[in-house]
Amino acid sequence: MGESLDTQDLLSRGVTKIVDEEHLRARLRRGRPLRVKLGIDPTAVRLHLGHAVVLQKLRAFQVAGHQAVLVIGDFTAQIGDPTGRDRARTALTPAEVKVNAKTYLEQVGKILDLRKTEVRYNNEWLGALHAADVVKLLTTSSIQQLLAHETFSARLETGQPLSAHELLYPLFQGYDSVAIKADLELGGKDQTYNVLAGRDVQRTYQQEPQDVMLLDYLIGTDGKQKMSKSVGNTIDLLDEPSEMYGKTMSIPDKLILSYASLAANETETTVKQWRAELRKKTTNPRDIKSIVAKHIVALYHGQSAADEAVNGFSRVHQQKKAPTVMPTIELRPGAHQLPELLVSQKIVASRSAARRLIEQGGVRIDRKTITDWQTPVTIRDGLVIEVGKRRFYRVSLVS
Repeated sequence: MGESLDTQDLLSRGVTKIVDEEHLRARLRRGRPLRVKLGIDPTAVRLHLGHAVVLQKLRAFQVAGHQAVLVIGDFTAQIGDPTGRDRARTALTPAEVKVNAKTYLEQVGKILDLRKTEVRYNNEWLGALHAADVVKLLTTSSIQQLLAHETFSARLETGQPLSAHELLYPLFQGYDSVAIKADLELGGKDQTYNVLAGRDVQRTYQQEPQDVMLLDYLIGTDGKQKMSKSVGNTIDLLDEPSEMYGKTMSIPDKLILSYASLAANETETTVKQWRAELRKKTTNPRDIKSIVAKHIVALYHGQSAADEAVNGFSRVHQQKKAPTVMPTIELRPGAHQLPELLVSQKIVASRSAARRLIEQGGVRIDRKTITDWQTPVTIRDGLVIEVGKRRFYRVSLVS
């Protein structure tokens, strides 16, 4: 079955639960390649390391010789996964979904071998369902079962609205498994209800129920909540190497081992060794964090970029110098209002956000902190604008 991979690592790294584990082990022993499904809704343009946890597991099955099936939810994204939400998601239009999905394959290709990946879009079958098909799908679950969904029951208990279309989401996700004949579905541990629904739906359509593998999720850079674009605590796959390294270095020390295992793919032996060293306080947590951050950057940008990110971080944060390489922005000479400058160059989203950032001391010109957003800034060639802790821009004058 191609390149081998230790079965125990395949079934344990980052895994919180398997349904049905004995059945899955028996399937693996038979040696037949499994169809391993992962569904991702394109609700935003960028993927992050939280998405990468399940993508890396899909890659592990792919390396072991199984068929990776990536289902891009261009239909279900228009409903929005209700899991963990205290209100319905804002419905996305087909055009918005198309824009979001456009870069997904490029990002997924940083992890999966796309030449060997079966990529499907669920509008192919969900968009073709007729009323009679939806009625049959609804027979796979009772109202009592649907309301057992933790999110749905919580909404009802707190008096929050629960829309009928949201109840269909787990059933549509389950029908994805029927359409692609999944043997195994991967999902985050917060997706328990949705991925288990696929087993019931498959039974209704006379298919052998898929096994389910639930994985731990990555806590975001804030150290408190699951990594999420809506929370703003992500490390994106498209982040520049310096940004990716810097964000990882900013995580709380308590998350180092989680990131080592789930995001950097460190071996179990290495993680155990680091755990012992941290417990005995024989190693500085910062040193381990630096190794983890470097390995994460290398995974997505290559070793050379990782080395440059380490050197750049040291130059900025330890030597207190500007990085040697940074993006260039073109400006006309003369005086500029700083909020307008930041917005026009798409460095910040709005003038109000720019003003807040300046007042909080988050903008520096040639290493000098600017706190008065009303004072014009005189632009010269080569001037360096620093925004936050990790973003630097060099000015190039244009006539």
